[in-house]
Amino acid sequence: MTSIESTDVLVIGSGFGGAIAAYHLAAGGARVTVLERGPWLRADEFDHDFKLGSSYTRAFDFVIGDGMSVLGGNCVGGGSVVYFATMPRAPRFVFERHGSIGRRMWPASISRDTLDPWYDKIAEALPITQQTWDKVPYGGGLFAAACRHAGRTANPAPSAIDVDECTNCNWMMAGCRFDAKRSLLLNYLPAAVAHGAEIRPLHEVQDISRNDDGSYRVRYRIVDAEDYRILHDTGTIDAKIVVLAAGAGATPVILQRSESALGPMPHAVGRYFSGNGERLNTAVFDEDRVRDVLGLSRRDGRAYEAYQIGRGPTVASWDRLDASLPEFERYSLEQLYFPPALGTILAQVPDTDGPAWFGMGKKEMLRRWQSWLTIFIMSEDDNEGVFGPPPETGNAHRFSQQMLGHGSLRYRPTANTQRGWSLADADIKDILERDGLSRVMPWTNDLVGAYTVHPLASCRIGDDPATSALDDRHELRGHPGIFVTDGSAVPGALTVNPASTIAALAERAMPGIVQAARERGVEVSYGAPSPDGETAGRRAVARHL
Repeated sequence: MTSIESTDVLVIGSGFGGAIAAYHLAAGGARVTVLERGPWLRADEFDHDFKLGSSYTRAFDFVIGDGMSVLGGNCVGGGSVVYFATMPRAPRFVFERHGSIGRRMWPASISRDTLDPWYDKIAEALPITQQTWDKVPYGGGLFAAACRHAGRTANPAPSAIDVDECTNCNWMMAGCRFDAKRSLLLNYLPAAVAHGAEIRPLHEVQDISRNDDGSYRVRYRIVDAEDYRILHDTGTIDAKIVVLAAGAGATPVILQRSESALGPMPHAVGRYFSGNGERLNTAVFDEDRVRDVLGLSRRDGRAYEAYQIGRGPTVASWDRLDASLPEFERYSLEQLYFPPALGTILAQVPDTDGPAWFGMGKKEMLRRWQSWLTIFIMSEDDNEGVFGPPPETGNAHRFSQQMLGHGSLRYRPTANTQRGWSLADADIKDILERDGLSRVMPWTNDLVGAYTVHPLASCRIGDDPATSALDDRHELRGHPGIFVTDGSAVPGALTVNPASTIAALAERAMPGIVQAARERGVEVSYGAPSPDGETAGRRAVARHL
């Protein structure tokens, strides 16, 4: 018979929500165990290729749903390992949004003002810095010049990147080999380990049940390191506190599968999913027009031809983040590098009479890929995603060795969501097609529906039990001692990159979680300083974890 282990706090997932919880609880004296479904990769394992089995496929989870596909992290460090490290704070109007429920979505206790001190803690820990124009790579400069030509503003985005260490290789989405990107492997996670937290990679949580004494039992399976479809041994761990941080595409699935043992889940578990209103457009630039209209050139005389050089998003246009505009008409536009593979498949040919995503027109478009610019839309969607019955194991039915699976999420964009996308699409064309600079086309939704790299809101916080799974302390309604601190807790779309807000909310939740742990008999305190992301030798520590 398999023995049952025990710990004070069991953290499920090691992204922002999980790493922050693991650090503060371990630093406060609790016994902390972290279960992570993906592998634990070192910097030298982040390969610059697209081979199956390398970091690129091992570190991602791409789940195709009905009308929505979700791309997320699948490794120790979670989304922070594969994100582009763009870290703006959510605009003030976001916290006053009503969406379609007719009343404020966010808890009354949370506003931009009340969240700012927690944003500050994240900015200190990673750290986050404001990029300067002299450090903006070619793609960002091209977008900024096009915005200026069209009478729009553009801004270098704040980021968690050491730009002096960055080589502008543009492979950061596959993990950073140079430790220039401040992922959680360089701050919260090594600090948690230093305080005694145990991190177990390749452990996939299946369900949670309640013990007679009010503690929880978490059942997991060991994931094969090469073929994620294969699950090995089963294990169980008892914990007085459970912190769910498996991501907005997995946390609700775990809770749905646990309902038979735990009892009824709040109505909002697995509902109100938001894709952060995300959409992508690709522009194919005319190099002569870039030179003649914008007056741009590189040192070698080429006008641009530098799509692959740089580091993810560096420049954004925030002109439409205007609180006076109607809801669902506010969005940001962000220059983005989306690497080959999925990006080249879904990019459509502008102004074609034939097939838009394959054929001769697509072949010619791919020939000119160095002249591309991808623009990322983040708008206000309608929280229209709903998860169906959970699969038997994991968060999806995996149909490939790594990365790919089919999930139960159903998404039908409403007229509100589509209005935001249409306005943003038209805005991008107006900016980038002026004076023949480029031809622009949105990515196709025909193959995988809508898509997001920032899933949110599937177990959201709120004051109304009918529309929120969690209270404003992030505790699961009706299940004391279970907390959710990942992107699923965010009430709705943010109109900007959400990592900083997810992390700030997790930091804000920690005093309450520590208090709940104390009430359940855990000897733990709150008050550890933010881990110092600039400490000398942090890279050496991270590499040898």
